[in-house]
Amino acid sequence: MNDETRNKATPALETVPSQSRKAAASTSEQASTVSNAAPAVGKAKLKRRHSAMVVSFVLIVLLPTLATGGYLYLRAHDRFVSHVAFSVRSESTSSAMEMLGGIAEISGSSSSDTDILYNFIKSEEMVRALDQRLDLRGMWARAGQNWWDMVDDPWYAYHPPGTIEDLTSYWGRMVMVFSDSGTGLIDVEAQAFTPKDAHALTQAIFEESSRMINRLSQIAREDKIRYARIELEASVERLKTARAALTKFRNDNQIVDPQSLIEGQVGLLSSLLQQQAQALIELDTLRQTTSAGDPRMNSAERRVDVIANRINEERKKLGLSGQTISGVAGETTNYANIVGDYESLAVDQQFAEQSYTAALTAFDTAQAEAARQSRYLAAHIRPSMPERSTAPDRGTLMAFIVLILSMVWVLLVLVGYALRDRR
Repeated sequence: MNDETRNKATPALETVPSQSRKAAASTSEQASTVSNAAPAVGKAKLKRRHSAMVVSFVLIVLLPTLATGGYLYLRAHDRFVSHVAFSVRSESTSSAMEMLGGIAEISGSSSSDTDILYNFIKSEEMVRALDQRLDLRGMWARAGQNWWDMVDDPWYAYHPPGTIEDLTSYWGRMVMVFSDSGTGLIDVEAQAFTPKDAHALTQAIFEESSRMINRLSQIAREDKIRYARIELEASVERLKTARAALTKFRNDNQIVDPQSLIEGQVGLLSSLLQQQAQALIELDTLRQTTSAGDPRMNSAERRVDVIANRINEERKKLGLSGQTISGVAGETTNYANIVGDYESLAVDQQFAEQSYTAALTAFDTAQAEAARQSRYLAAHIRPSMPERSTAPDRGTLMAFIVLILSMVWVLLVLVGYALRDRR
């Protein structure tokens, strides 16, 4: 190979090592870049906040739920619920005596009766009465019929003896009362640890409520009878006074019936007027046929004068002349005044008699109402006899407890993370 050829081949050989050196440099640069990058992610580890969440879940949700479940399924007694529903009713049929007196009225139950009965069932008086009748303390303290009921129930069972206030407070938990003032309906739910006790409790509530309504009705009837008796006694005294005044008037004036006397006096006056007319006609006839000195003329004139005087006297007795005359007993007599006084006394007596009749009718009506029950309780749902326990509703209670505790736990966790992020 000549020198020229050797010189041309040498640059090509030198080019190959230079390219190798560049590749090596590039590789070294990539290696240095890789060495400067972040290391790979390792496995996740449980931190303290995660442990706190687990512990809080156990303390807030799990343990209370287990405790509640243990109590409900191991310690809580089965309770039986008995229902009774009733309303207050009033008689509205009028008696024959009421229709005769014209004072009949229709009465019905009002919302006040429902409100009174609602408060009475929840009152201490009802609790005391039923405790004496059924021994509520013993009824609610003894366990049921199952083997697990031999264990004491610390929450639902009553712990005797306790005061009447304690028993009334427990009554509010075991007896639920629902009322509707618009319709007058009352619904009662009573709980006990045996079916017989629950039924006996609702039956006793219904009977005591009926006695209370009857007692209120009896008080109202007694008040009505008392008022009617007072009115009757007053009307009797008024009638006696009116009759005594009329009797005194008749004795003083020596007249039994002034109306009959007036009719007689009017008849007498009419007869005298007729006689006067005939006498005047005869006198006019004599004046035309006889002379002035005729004795018959004098007799006719005297007859006319006598009749005229008598007419004046009778008019005075009737009060038509505006004057009075002396009566038989030497007292001034005026038949018009006598009749006016008599009619006034007669009207007083008639009013007293009508008042007496109305008062007597009202008194008889009050007595008739007292003989019958005007208000009573009508049960549209009789006290029921439960066949299985419906309380406590363990599944519903457990779900409710879990839901509430979980919401509380989630809320606390969110609050904790919010406070942590603000640091």
